Amino acid sequence: MAARTLIAPSILASDFSRLGEEVRAIEAAGADWVHVDVMDGHFVPNITIGPDVVKALRPHATIPFDVHLMISPADPYLEAFREAGADWISVHPEAGPHLHRTLRRIRELGAKAGVVLNPGSDIQALQWMIEDIDLVLVMSVNPGFGGQSFISSQLRKVEALRKMIDASGREIVLEVDGGVTPDTAPRCIAAGATALVAGSAVFRGGPERYAANIAALRG
Repeated sequence: MAARTLIAPSILASDFSRLGEEVRAIEAAGADWVHVDVMDGHFVPNITIGPDVVKALRPHATIPFDVHLMISPADPYLEAFREAGADWISVHPEAGPHLHRTLRRIRELGAKAGVVLNPGSDIQALQWMIEDIDLVLVMSVNPGFGGQSFISSQLRKVEALRKMIDASGREIVLEVDGGVTPDTAPRCIAAGATALVAGSAVFRGGPERYAANIAALRG
């Protein structure tokens, strides 16, 4: 029997005026993780939140915080996000000169280490450091903004990564983020994804809809 797909609602799509309530609501609705999109206005064309907001939100949920760093450089901020309560910290290979060193540092801090691949990023960047990776996040949109349309070509990347992960024999989470809806979620799962990030598809309709929205993504 296949393991249940992890659902990680992206708070980027939540009501920022009531973030604590939103985080509590998605946990109550059955979310597995809280996905936090950190953007610096430099590596991606948007600015979102920093460690202080993560720290303020951490007491509002018991589920893991899945923090996606869309910042460059990322290394100087790893400790701050870990101390703020990040359980998973994911970085882009392009965000620093030494991906291996960054992943090792994340693990030294006691968090799980993830690598994020943009639509144009090659999976071969991961081939020689698969032993140091706990999560691979495939971006099925160009990072920087919520509400974008799903890039179908990334399903082939998910399939290729599924083979790479299976060949490694390691338990690595394969996550997809961008344009994930009840229509695209089954395609991601069929391609080999084990976790899905969704913003608009979860937060649409308000808190009374969150449980149904999350269930719809699991299929």
